[in-house]
Amino acid sequence: MPGLLSGPVSLTVIFLLTWLIRRSCAQIWTDEVSDMQYGRLGANVTLACGKAKIRTPVVWHLNHSAALPWHQVTSDGSLVLHHVDHSAEGVYVCHDNQGLLLHSVRLRLGHPPGLLSISCQVPNHTHVRCSWVDSVKTFLPPQYIASFRNGQGWKPCVVDVIHKHCDIEDSTFWQPTHTLNVTEVNALGSQTTVVWLRLQELLKPDPPESLKVEEVESHPKRLSISWKHPSSWPRRDAFPLIFQIRYRPKGSEYWSDVYSEDSSIVIFDALAGHVHQVQVRARDEVNSDTQWSEWTPVSLARTWQVSTTPDPPEEPPPPEYIFPFNPDPETSTMRTHSESTLLIG
Repeated sequence: MPGLLSGPVSLTVIFLLTWLIRRSCAQIWTDEVSDMQYGRLGANVTLACGKAKIRTPVVWHLNHSAALPWHQVTSDGSLVLHHVDHSAEGVYVCHDNQGLLLHSVRLRLGHPPGLLSISCQVPNHTHVRCSWVDSVKTFLPPQYIASFRNGQGWKPCVVDVIHKHCDIEDSTFWQPTHTLNVTEVNALGSQTTVVWLRLQELLKPDPPESLKVEEVESHPKRLSISWKHPSSWPRRDAFPLIFQIRYRPKGSEYWSDVYSEDSSIVIFDALAGHVHQVQVRARDEVNSDTQWSEWTPVSLARTWQVSTTPDPPEEPPPPEYIFPFNPDPETSTMRTHSESTLLIG
């Protein structure tokens, strides 16, 4: 019994099925199966057409376009891109001479990491935060590995990749020097930056908080000034702060200042009748090698003034009420009684 399909019809069906399978595979591979390859900007980059060597001619495309950067196709089907720049990034696909998709790869370009510029902030005796800035713009996603060494060995520095800093808790301040290692890693390589730190010299409190300046009633040359310790300075008894307060009449070029170990003072030499500018900053009281905090924002206040509002005029006293003559009833009765007695007698 002859087959259902034979001759030219069978060949046509087989050809169509093969074409549809190739189209389907090409669509799936192009959209869903793509290796990632990284290359260095300005260098030559070679893209292989799959892992196996291809002896048949192949055709390469970039982002579904026939246009390619300056390139060369080798005998094994690899694509060599010369002196690549960012225009060479994208999805590359290679086909055989019949249009069958052989391989796809996404190319991303950049640079290996360079040394970092690192700075550290020490807001109190138990916390160190170190931040860094890249010296090389890599154009590639980084990873950072950070560690901190004191006299007791290495400790991890907890990294925030987005904000490019790391935090160390419970550092050992009595050691003379500390070492920080930060390694940046990307797909093209790695680079370690090492810095040596003297935490005592880096200790810089945050500014005082809640600065308040008020007049002192009946004292036109005094101002009452108060503030709070920085909230990041929790151990006040173990690590006391000293405060510097500066003040001046608004518009003056010259500041007066005073120091205090307490969180409030009264100044006695303010300029009467003027608005004054006041700021406060703090420093570790025990170690003079530490740094002053930043100044608080300026707070404004006017000294006390005698009220200039005139007193209201005194009201005249109410007029005295004059009662009409009304003899005492008892006296009148008695007089009447006496008069009656005299008349009867």
